[in-house]
Amino acid sequence: MRWLDAVRPLLDSVASRASGRAGDRMPAGGVGAALIGGEMRAHPLRTLIGILAIALGVAMGYAVQLINRAALTELSATVNSLMGNADLELRGPRAGFDEALYPRIARLPEVAAASPVVEVDARVAGRDASLKLLGVDVFRAGYVTPNLVGRVEQTDRASRAHGVNGSSAPSAPSGGPLALLDPDTVFLSPAALSWLALQPGDSLTVQVGLASVVLRVAGVLPASGDAVRVGVMDIGAAQWRLQRLGTLQRIDIKLKPGVDAEVFAHALAPRLPAGVAAVTPGDNAHRTSMLSRAYRANLNVLALVALFTGAFLVFTMQALAVLRRRAQFALLRAIGVTQRGVLWLVVSEGAILGVLGAAVGLAIGFALAAAVLRYAGGDLGGGYFEGVQPRVHFDALPAASFFALGVAASVLGSLAPALEAARARPARALKAGDEEAPTARLSTRRTVTVALLAIGAGLVAALLPPVAGLPVFGYLAIALLLLGGVLAMPAIARAVFAVLPRSRHALPQLVLAQLANAPGRATIGLAGIVTSFSLMTAMAIMVSSFRVAVDDWLQLLLPAPLYLRAAPGGDSAFLTPGDQAAIAATPGVARTEFLRATQISLDARLPPVSLLARPIDARDPGARLPLTTAPLVPQAGDPPPVWISEAAADLYGMHTGQRITLPLAGQRLPFTVAGIWRDYARQFGAIVIDTNDYRRLTGDTRVTDAALWLAPGVAPAQAIARLRASVPGGQRLEFAQPGEIRAASLRIFDRSFAVTYLLEAVAVIIGLFGVGASFGSQALARTREFGMLRHIGVLRRQIALMLAMEGALVALLGVLAGLTLGLSLAMVLVHVVNPQSFHWTMSVHMPWGLLAALASAVVIAAALTALLSSRAAMSVDAVRAVRDDW
Repeated sequence: MRWLDAVRPLLDSVASRASGRAGDRMPAGGVGAALIGGEMRAHPLRTLIGILAIALGVAMGYAVQLINRAALTELSATVNSLMGNADLELRGPRAGFDEALYPRIARLPEVAAASPVVEVDARVAGRDASLKLLGVDVFRAGYVTPNLVGRVEQTDRASRAHGVNGSSAPSAPSGGPLALLDPDTVFLSPAALSWLALQPGDSLTVQVGLASVVLRVAGVLPASGDAVRVGVMDIGAAQWRLQRLGTLQRIDIKLKPGVDAEVFAHALAPRLPAGVAAVTPGDNAHRTSMLSRAYRANLNVLALVALFTGAFLVFTMQALAVLRRRAQFALLRAIGVTQRGVLWLVVSEGAILGVLGAAVGLAIGFALAAAVLRYAGGDLGGGYFEGVQPRVHFDALPAASFFALGVAASVLGSLAPALEAARARPARALKAGDEEAPTARLSTRRTVTVALLAIGAGLVAALLPPVAGLPVFGYLAIALLLLGGVLAMPAIARAVFAVLPRSRHALPQLVLAQLANAPGRATIGLAGIVTSFSLMTAMAIMVSSFRVAVDDWLQLLLPAPLYLRAAPGGDSAFLTPGDQAAIAATPGVARTEFLRATQISLDARLPPVSLLARPIDARDPGARLPLTTAPLVPQAGDPPPVWISEAAADLYGMHTGQRITLPLAGQRLPFTVAGIWRDYARQFGAIVIDTNDYRRLTGDTRVTDAALWLAPGVAPAQAIARLRASVPGGQRLEFAQPGEIRAASLRIFDRSFAVTYLLEAVAVIIGLFGVGASFGSQALARTREFGMLRHIGVLRRQIALMLAMEGALVALLGVLAGLTLGLSLAMVLVHVVNPQSFHWTMSVHMPWGLLAALASAVVIAAALTALLSSRAAMSVDAVRAVRDDW
């Protein structure tokens, strides 16, 4: 044997010290390193595949972690920067609260200083995204939030001042302290200046209602975060120019020394108007983190799935390598190397793959995170960090964690093969044909029992509730079902291959006989196929079900042929009663329904709940809402009805028929939950109230959107032209037809799942690597078999065809098993993980066409991989291949 001649001197060295403790860990001296290095040099492609499998898993997980961490860190830093030295923040609803609260708070004996703030997300002319504008009293902000006091920039540009409708107003000079009080000036953060391509002295135009307000950029905010877009005005100017007279959105409070913020907030709560809450910087950070926590958790789990798949690939390669080198390890044992030495040798090979793969993965992950943050922002497609442009920073703790995970995945993948190699009896393992013995142990009754227990535990875990709002047991259920399915595959494969019908043709008969009588290597190769294809199937079913559900939901919510809104984003644009009357009176418009969208807070530590005021027939709410429960018909004397989304029901424990109170117009008003409806747009809840009830209780007559039914014979284009002409400021209205809204919504959906698709593709690629490694190792281990076949007259192309048929049959079994297991995983994703993460329910939709295409691709790829792998085995001369048996 040539390999024995090459390593004989090294083995002699091992034998000479076999009785010492050197063999207790691994072959003595540099023998272990030489054996590992020789194996890697002899099979560089297998080594590269193992490194890449670990690297891809580590890279995806590390990149997701870096991106999320960078976005959250920047957003939290900006929130803290905007709060400045404030110990507490009184925050009200989006529509604001009565400014009369401010003097009452400022006079409290515990308060050292209080700063009132107006906060508006203003639509910038020519852009869909909004700019956060804050109105502050510079004399008070200097004590509490000095970062919100602008720095006046001297400029030679002529100062410009414009009124709401282009009318001029007196203006202060372009420079000097009085610019801080000028009603026509604004101070922008560096990120806002960069985003808008402006500099001090330029003009900024924002939309208020359907009118334009032109402001002069007078300077820069000294410290408002490096990546968040924000502008600051004088508070009086903001209330006037942005039409927020008499209201505030928040009050920043600095307490006197010795006053405990938590105690003060608790004591202050009963004296605050309904909907206004005292929150600490910690509450703000928690609320900011909650915006994307479930999304981030799911992305991290998906990234770890790629690493998990890589561990299975390492297991496949190491198991097949151990089978191929079984005689080598037996000889090492025979000349004095202990079981522990063989164990450490195989585990060390896996550890080296893990170290190299993890190091490469960290480098790839850092580069990937930097590229994503630079070109796509920090929201990873989820829309949670719009307006934030963070930069990636190296952090030793996440890097060390993912490095350790990569090494651990590779070591765990090598552990079972290492134990098998160490426990093998040298005398029996030295004999040819013993390769099937260890694989037979994979399908023992004990293994099947463990597999069934894992599957049963997974089913039980799927029934358990979330932990702290996250589907921890749902993730555990997926891991257990996947583990149980993979452990059960050897027994399933042996049973299936044993009952395959025989063929009268020589080549098919050889293939069937090989799989029936020696299925060991094939069952090992199945692990990678089943793992990757089941995960691919589960994700495909979940995404398809979600996409179809969103499309069906949109069709029910969009019954009108034409829709308009005051602006695509922000809350500065609205339609006044005069605008609504003009829209309704426009020729060609037969009927209108107006909608008012705002936000209220039901829990200060959670993001706000959307409040939607729209016409609803209480006797038939299902005509406008996709209800998930039977509606409750209000009785005379009952509080006004509201309809809550699934997310609101889950987060706040509401149910149909319950009496609840909602903070409206500074009061807590009673309502009856008349039904629960499905809403895929608002993760933290939405409440629908009839327009008439909303206006009667709040006095708010503004609206943001309208649904338009057109007269017969009037085309949408005609109606749009007439509306633009008849409504003052109509050129700023945004129009869309239902098909356009659905298409845009589905594009957003696909963007949100872009990273999911990428992670799924990585898992598939790793799985295909496993197919290649599996059949490549099988072909190399069966060179003597191929040599014997060549001796009896079988042609090379026939052997190649035989291997391709074996690859296709094994892959077909793996695909069928993966499809079955993937369907189970999809049920957990659809009915457990998704509702517990995002509080959305949906029906299962099977993408049969996509699954058939993926299954065909995997089977064909396996056949081609087996065919290509056979070339190396058949390149060995037939005589040389069998001479070991002479």
